[in-house]
Amino acid sequence: MTYNEKTNELNVPDITMYEMVKRLAAKHPGATAYEYLGTTGTYSELFENIDSFAKSFTACGVKAGDIVTICMPNTPEAVFAVYALNKMGAAANVIHPLSAQAEILRYINSAESKVLVVVDMFIGVKEFLSLGKERDLTVTEASPDLPAVILHSGGTTGTPKEILLTNKGFNSLGTQALIVLRDVTVNDKVLAILPVFHAFGLGVCVHVTFCLGACSVLIPRFEAAKFTKLMKKHKPSMVFGVPTLYEALMNAPHSEKLDLSNLKYMVSGGDSLSETLEKRLNNYLQKTGAGIKVIQGYGLTESLGAVCLATGDGYKPGSIGKPLPGNRFCIVNPGTCEVLPANTDGEICINGPTLMAGYRNNEEETKGVLIRHDDGRVWLHTGDIGAIDEDGCIFYRLRLKRLIISSGYNVYPQHIEKIIEQHKAVAKCTVIGVPHPYKVEVAKAYIVLKNGYKGSEETTYSIREHCRRNLAKYSVPAEFEFRKTIPQTLLGKTDFNALKAEHMAKLANGENKTNGKNIKEIGKQKEEERSGNTGVQDAGTCA
Repeated sequence: MTYNEKTNELNVPDITMYEMVKRLAAKHPGATAYEYLGTTGTYSELFENIDSFAKSFTACGVKAGDIVTICMPNTPEAVFAVYALNKMGAAANVIHPLSAQAEILRYINSAESKVLVVVDMFIGVKEFLSLGKERDLTVTEASPDLPAVILHSGGTTGTPKEILLTNKGFNSLGTQALIVLRDVTVNDKVLAILPVFHAFGLGVCVHVTFCLGACSVLIPRFEAAKFTKLMKKHKPSMVFGVPTLYEALMNAPHSEKLDLSNLKYMVSGGDSLSETLEKRLNNYLQKTGAGIKVIQGYGLTESLGAVCLATGDGYKPGSIGKPLPGNRFCIVNPGTCEVLPANTDGEICINGPTLMAGYRNNEEETKGVLIRHDDGRVWLHTGDIGAIDEDGCIFYRLRLKRLIISSGYNVYPQHIEKIIEQHKAVAKCTVIGVPHPYKVEVAKAYIVLKNGYKGSEETTYSIREHCRRNLAKYSVPAEFEFRKTIPQTLLGKTDFNALKAEHMAKLANGENKTNGKNIKEIGKQKEEERSGNTGVQDAGTCA
């Protein structure tokens, strides 16, 4: 488990996830491995439970090469099941427990799952574990070459995919953490809010935590209103989360009174962290005695979560950092393998040991994203737009599919969001592209206002004027819609698809209006007001 700076290669042992954690945990068997709703378990107890689960799976007929679906929240049993299957050489197909019935059925059938593991209020864990005690069962140790975990994602094209993740990938992530997160010690706590069916949750909040010898505090259901209590009760050394989670922390009751001096790392990933939120969060951390800054990270399920972190010399405002040890980044002209020069926007490509083996039973889609370049290396084409500066720091711009092309001009939603969030009335902004009869697409801004401001025509006019002063004409949103909240996915990310579907439904029903009037009518009225033709006094701006 070493890292050679000159060759940029990791030395990762050729073993399973189970063996990796067991080998490292042998140094501290009595340390606390997990905490769940007031109960704790040491590393010795962790492996006793894992071995018991493996025997019970064997009694159920599960063997190496089989796939078992785990449909559970963050519980110790979900963790035991993943590692037990890994010990046996079976793959854990981990899915969201709140998935719709039809989705669960599709996940099970598509993966050809042999067993389904769910939470049952009537059949307890003891009954399941008793299966492995009925007769003497020998669990065969697995080969590290077998697939370890299957997670699910829309991939770079948005269609559902089964992502095959390897033992080498998980253990490489653990090795990278041992190099980068050097301040972590045995018994440090990691708040495992992110779910185990998410690469960030299973890869970092569980496997990396175990590799570090820390304690994974498993949170089965996150409630924003109780975030302050969680932080106060557990005093975690590390928190890994998405931007909306940190918004919830700062907005939680009495959050300003927290003592966060115990924090060693706060990492934001899974979604873009705006510069506005980054500044607010860093100010909050300073006021609560943390003595650290939030670290941006970046990754995809296809790369097993984090592949770069903005730590050390990789920290720059707005940057997602530098590649983790063993990883490489390049920026290419979208749709090609042509590498672009520094400070040029293009598609982000990643090479490294944590990349997926591919999309299960989908060779065509796999070949479309895992591409061998002229340097002989296989690169993951992410579908994300970004740039690398002359110092090697990476800057994320947006998803390629979020790019709006309006009358032939490239319009960047995140840049518009940044500008609109600088308006003093705006708490949060999300921008999507919507159809236009002759411009093809135009920008539409969904805005959550701060307390004390109303979604009136005057506020719309003020924000539009702010945009006109700070954006190119073709980037100014054609529509502004005020909302109390922005829809989110089950993982806490902005649900752009829901916004687009909602807009299309309004179009179909002839409801495409803003503040009760057609956007063109409001624009015309305000232009008249600006020129003084109506006798109505200029509303001014809030910027």
